[in-house]
Amino acid sequence: MATMPDDPIVVLGGGPAGMAAALALHTVGQPVVILERYREARPAGNILNLWPPPLKALREIGVDTTDIGAPNHTTFQNAHGHVRADVQIPQHVLDEYGGGFIGLLRPDLYRRMLAALPEGMLRTGQEVLGIEDRGADVLLTLRSGETVRTPLLIGADGIDSIVRTHLWGPSPKRDHRLHIIGGYTFATVPEATWGELPLIHTRTVQGTYSSIRSEGRNGYQWWVLEAWDPATPPPEDLLGHARGLAAAFPGALPALVAATEPEHVQRWPIRDRVPLKRWSNGRITLAGDAAHATSPYAAYGAGMSISDGYFLAQRLAGVDLADTAAVVAALRAYETPRIPHTTSQVQQAYVLGRVFHHAPAPLRPIRDYVLDHTPFLQKQVGERSPGEIIDQLAEMGRDIRTPA
Repeated sequence: MATMPDDPIVVLGGGPAGMAAALALHTVGQPVVILERYREARPAGNILNLWPPPLKALREIGVDTTDIGAPNHTTFQNAHGHVRADVQIPQHVLDEYGGGFIGLLRPDLYRRMLAALPEGMLRTGQEVLGIEDRGADVLLTLRSGETVRTPLLIGADGIDSIVRTHLWGPSPKRDHRLHIIGGYTFATVPEATWGELPLIHTRTVQGTYSSIRSEGRNGYQWWVLEAWDPATPPPEDLLGHARGLAAAFPGALPALVAATEPEHVQRWPIRDRVPLKRWSNGRITLAGDAAHATSPYAAYGAGMSISDGYFLAQRLAGVDLADTAAVVAALRAYETPRIPHTTSQVQQAYVLGRVFHHAPAPLRPIRDYVLDHTPFLQKQVGERSPGEIIDQLAEMGRDIRTPA
């Protein structure tokens, strides 16, 4: 048996959720190690946005957030520029976190988080094949044949989580029948407005851009999102396909796509899983996409994953890991407020994707009339989303050691 020093908590998965959980637990004094199945922790994607709660979490767990991205003001618009919803973040929040919606590149976030990890915390090439909760501890069996004992296992191993399957059995992915093509450029594009993030919808396509900052350079990220049959092969020329979609949009989007190099473009089919009613069982719990894989329509998947680690560490601060009842109680206290919050975000993203991209053609003019002439979208995303941001900041408390 390969017992790790001090029998640390094991976090399975080296993505944002796993690194955030490990750094947060380390911050509150709990021993922890990350087991990553691949040879390196690598970003799955190129573009990213973060709201203030994950930025607060990153600061608290020792990640350098200085100049990490660019602030953006978010609006939902129709294809003629009419604003359907204006996401207003209170000024004191903008001042404290450098903006309400921060645009950045995902590899930059990985580099910052990796740089914050203490030496030896991340162990790569460690694939777990077996999980056994023995009551007093959890025994992990690695592909190498070694076994590892831990007082607590955190499954932060993504949408295909083996920890989730171990706890709750297999569950099918929910295919949204959408895909997103996104990219970024540091070219000068006069048509683009710095600091603005317009989410623009035609009858069938969403087109968006936002400001980013990366290693001292200012630029823009963009994406186009449309219905796509998962049985259909992806476009061979992603950039060319994106250019065709962007041509239907006013303003800067066509110029931003045209200024992008092919190597800075990626595609993601959009999938999630139906949210769970419980994350934890015994000495095992979930975090990040393993618990709440989320459509980019929430613009909050990575952010919620980072915040999971913060809240988990708050509940485990000072807990005797040898006390099974105390560990179980801490995990229950962690998941109880997180499940309704993340479930709401997952389901709202799913519904928005259907409303904007799967409405039957005869109903689309009616949908657009409602969105253009009623406060429906303003209430849903212009007011509700900022309200939830404020609630999350309040719930986080003064700092990671001082919960609300």
